[in-house]
Amino acid sequence: MISKDKFPILERDDCENGIILTKFDDGTNISTKLPEKAVFLFLKEEVINNFVEKNGGIPLALFKTVSKNYQPYVVKYKGQEICVCQAGVGSAVSAKILDYLIGHGVKKVVACGSCGVLEHIEEGAFIVPTKALRDEGVSYKYLPPSRFVELDAEAISVIKKTFEELKIPYQECATWTTDSMYRETADMVEYRKQEGCKVVEMECASLASVARFRKIKFGQILFTADSLANAEKHDARNWGADSHDTALEICLEAILNF
Repeated sequence: MISKDKFPILERDDCENGIILTKFDDGTNISTKLPEKAVFLFLKEEVINNFVEKNGGIPLALFKTVSKNYQPYVVKYKGQEICVCQAGVGSAVSAKILDYLIGHGVKKVVACGSCGVLEHIEEGAFIVPTKALRDEGVSYKYLPPSRFVELDAEAISVIKKTFEELKIPYQECATWTTDSMYRETADMVEYRKQEGCKVVEMECASLASVARFRKIKFGQILFTADSLANAEKHDARNWGADSHDTALEICLEAILNF
């Protein structure tokens, strides 16, 4: 059933299946069934590739686009089979890949990637988002309109437990998910801070909405990169480059705990 609205972005159909299905046969003789557990990584390709090669990853269910192909791998890690896949940056592409992975059998997902800070938080700090402000487009095609989407409570609990086991400090907060990084104005940053957002990124609200619509478990780990805390000058810092290996370790341990 279609929910109609004055604004097209708020219109959605609650039908589960689109004309283009999320489950495809990739044309090979290899099974495209993926493990139930997956890590979805907004990390440097070399970090992911090194892990996959070290652990004998098997490529399955290639997701093809005109500009880049995204290759999910099945890896046996500490006795468990998990899916490992790099995520495309931005809500639209990342949501498509996640929905595709779900169509191939994934049911529990931990994502990790960087975020910008809206207040003075050091680079390389770890964040567990509890809810995401829906300032993007994808989430409105999966869930009815709301200001925030809450992240799954079980996933949050598992991720927090993982940080505590690893003795790595973290903080919880709301995140601002936006499609338009060049429209992060000084006034908009202040407005989002007043709503409780401490960080900003481009995917969390979309991914959480896909997961809720498809009835799978989803949680996210963020590490702080650039800073928008000073409205007079954006500080790129080092874009969180030194946190990728640690973020991967935390993400892997979290999905094992799920």
